[in-house]
Amino acid sequence: MKRPIVLALAALLVAVSAYADDDAFADKPERVKQHIASGFICPVTIGPFERDAVGVRNPEAGSDYCSYSAQGGVYGTIVLSPVHGEFDPKALMVSDFVVQEGTGGHMIEETSQLLGPEKNLSVYSRIYGTTKIESLHYRVEFACAAVGGWAVEVIVEYAAPRDVETRDAFLNAVFAAALNELAAPAK
Repeated sequence: MKRPIVLALAALLVAVSAYADDDAFADKPERVKQHIASGFICPVTIGPFERDAVGVRNPEAGSDYCSYSAQGGVYGTIVLSPVHGEFDPKALMVSDFVVQEGTGGHMIEETSQLLGPEKNLSVYSRIYGTTKIESLHYRVEFACAAVGGWAVEVIVEYAAPRDVETRDAFLNAVFAAALNELAAPAK
């Protein structure tokens, strides 16, 4: 008798959590998802990337995400977090770095680069090497900038040199959209 109740409760929890994950985004025409708190648009596609999911990443920090994938195993995730106080991208992403290093990734590059439509947004970037298969070097890049009171973090998983152009296009498109769409912080 107890098993059906447990299964019913488990099904209810899954349904509630799926609903709660989508609460941070509003449905717009043409299957677009708009981040309610910031106004950022997560379109169905960004270049060759297709949106896979949206949801809450870290409720305590107010972080939400949109995830994308492209053919060939290239993945991109956009994380939006409100900025409280001074913006420190390394501190914001330290838990991601710890996970990456804990799974055997090793940092191969740490830079600041200018991205966006006019190359006017300073973006902190850290790239980890994960593995090598034949001539492909698998990488995970964490890039982050503050735009309009929001930290915009982009995580791209790709194989170099094959996917570098795809990675660059995704990063530029996301940060250009952030510059265009994110509202100034409330006064």
